[in-house]
Amino acid sequence: MTQHAERVQITEAGAYRYRIPRHGAMRVPGVVFASPELLPQAAGDQALDQVVNVAALPGVVGASYAMPDVHWGYGFPIGGVAATDVAAGGVVSPGGVGFDISCGVRLLAADCDRAEIAPRIGALLDALGRRTPRGAGRGAVWHIGRRDLDRVLREGAVHAVESGHGVERDLERCEDGGVLTEADPAAGRVGDRARERGLGQLGSLGSGNHFLEVQEVETVHDEATARAMGLVAGQVCVMIHCGSRGLGHQICTDHVRTMGRAMRRYGIEVPDRQLACAPADSPEGRDYLAAMAAAANYARANRQLLTESSRAAFAGTVGHGLDLVYDISHNLAKIETHRVDGETRRLCVHRKGATRALPPGHPELPPDLAEAGQPVLIPGTMGTASYLLTGVPDGDAWHSTCHGAGRVESRHQAAREVNGGRLRADLEARGIAVRGTTARGLAEEAPGAYKDIDAVVTAAEGAGLCRRVARLVPLGVVKG
Repeated sequence: MTQHAERVQITEAGAYRYRIPRHGAMRVPGVVFASPELLPQAAGDQALDQVVNVAALPGVVGASYAMPDVHWGYGFPIGGVAATDVAAGGVVSPGGVGFDISCGVRLLAADCDRAEIAPRIGALLDALGRRTPRGAGRGAVWHIGRRDLDRVLREGAVHAVESGHGVERDLERCEDGGVLTEADPAAGRVGDRARERGLGQLGSLGSGNHFLEVQEVETVHDEATARAMGLVAGQVCVMIHCGSRGLGHQICTDHVRTMGRAMRRYGIEVPDRQLACAPADSPEGRDYLAAMAAAANYARANRQLLTESSRAAFAGTVGHGLDLVYDISHNLAKIETHRVDGETRRLCVHRKGATRALPPGHPELPPDLAEAGQPVLIPGTMGTASYLLTGVPDGDAWHSTCHGAGRVESRHQAAREVNGGRLRADLEARGIAVRGTTARGLAEEAPGAYKDIDAVVTAAEGAGLCRRVARLVPLGVVKG
């Protein structure tokens, strides 16, 4: 079967897999993991054109991949994965990470079930709402000075925990132990404007699709794996979705500009100026990777602070604690070792709106998760389900999978079509408590603006990218 999306010819190539043949400037083919209904359909969605453009990056290997939740983004599609061979002039592109560097998801498990908190769910959501700074501007749980900010940028969640904002186990259950050690916030990498924006937002949710949600483990698909991760059916959880806030956005902005100027010097041409890039081992490439890692450390500290405020709300309202299941990012570029054409190579793996999904036995897993594999956290849309997945052996796309539902409507279009007040009433009639900032903000995140999360996860699992462990449903949500 052959379909057309914009100018791109795409051919079915197996279960939940489509192929875009090499043509023009493409150095590798495009591979899209999807079902027919999940392929980009929205008018003006140029995500598949972006898959083609990414395939033209210098040093790209394997394929330009797109996850089932793929939709149009900046440079790379959201849901795009691509790896470049560092030793062969492979580039790093800020557009392959995105503006919200290390945007990710953290899942906390409560020591109670739904029935135990049901009488106090309204009060619990009120407490979470009061304790969670949110919205586009400033607001923080931890008000810090420049010296502490520098330590956060270097040490991430480690500095937060060592400063009393968490426990040691939080670091064991955070990707990379809560810190990317290659971070270097020295001047020229993390600029003054980025630092200024970061000072007033540590421990805040932000806006848009970010949220803090109280959930119930509705269905367990793999009891042994779920138990290893700390979950059982009926358990109450908290899912936090946010990133590096204004600091990460500014770092991306600054380095896109720097790389845009540097490309001519390296003889690089790209089909879209939003794919501004530089060789990963060049001064510009190394500076970006060090600054990106600093922003990732900020994001992990940010989610750690939101964990602390959530624990305080739970303890004070319903008298229960929260343990960290896992924290994982879906907007990062990492230098990783993979086999390519029978050889071991150092690759710069871009995952933008895509989640790393390490298989059982991977050396980077915590010892207590070695047999289970890496917990992969996939948030759904407001009022729908979310998923806990795990990586699988021989996972494709450099051990990557989806990151969420993926938009099918712009925020402007959703706000035009949906009444935020009515949406809130509908959710609350279904037993989902809502604490949002504005009616328009709720409308922009209406479930109808996104793909079906169940279909996305079915496609990701069917394509051999991951395996489902549990399905979680919302009890209440605090929106950014």
